[in-house]
Amino acid sequence: MYNQNDTVFIPDPEDVKANRVVCAVCYLFILFFLPLVSAPDSKYGRFHANQSLLLLIAWLVVWVVSGVLYSIPFIGFIFGALLSGLGSIALLVLMAIGIVNALDGKAKELPFIGSFRIIS
Repeated sequence: MYNQNDTVFIPDPEDVKANRVVCAVCYLFILFFLPLVSAPDSKYGRFHANQSLLLLIAWLVVWVVSGVLYSIPFIGFIFGALLSGLGSIALLVLMAIGIVNALDGKAKELPFIGSFRIIS
């Protein structure tokens, strides 16, 4: 079935079947709350809502830090553009990983940011 080292928990197949699409859609920017509203008792939905919220927070951090860097004369523009570009690419990759995991029925943490828990 699933490698235990690969996943946080093995979700209930009925839970996955009922909430797979909503969990995948929740990774699209600010829609992290969709599984919480549509299936508040779903452990699978809560897991992916948490991962999506972490991704949203990471986007906000990259946006704010790159904005601050842009305001520094001369060299700040270079570092701001670099952080903004590379950070956006990395976060788009994490978003794709989250969507694929949700559609595959996996409760696998996102690399680098997925181990934090805001929604339990």
